[in-house]
Amino acid sequence: MLQMDLALLRIVETLPVLKIEKNSDGQIITIRLIGRMRSEHLPELRKQLERPHFVLDLDEVTLVDVAVVRFLNVCEQEGVELLHCPRYVREWMRREHSAENKIETVVIH
Repeated sequence: MLQMDLALLRIVETLPVLKIEKNSDGQIITIRLIGRMRSEHLPELRKQLERPHFVLDLDEVTLVDVAVVRFLNVCEQEGVELLHCPRYVREWMRREHSAENKIETVVIH
């Protein structure tokens, strides 16, 4: 039984965990992210973001890692609108941004 559970867990871990959907109203592209977003998804997402005038819809994002949080902070600093950002992601972004600012302040002094 334990071996079967471990085998199933390995299969689940290899399944794609992020879905990217794009919609456009003719002026703005909405990139909708669905599922668990991890650092290995960032290269593909960066390709999708090479177009002008886009927003990220995070309504169905269920899990992120620290690299994604840092990426979202950079996106927002560059003027990208984050729609429906989950509360826990927003709080993590705020804390990560504060931590980065503290490090920069220490380096400057």
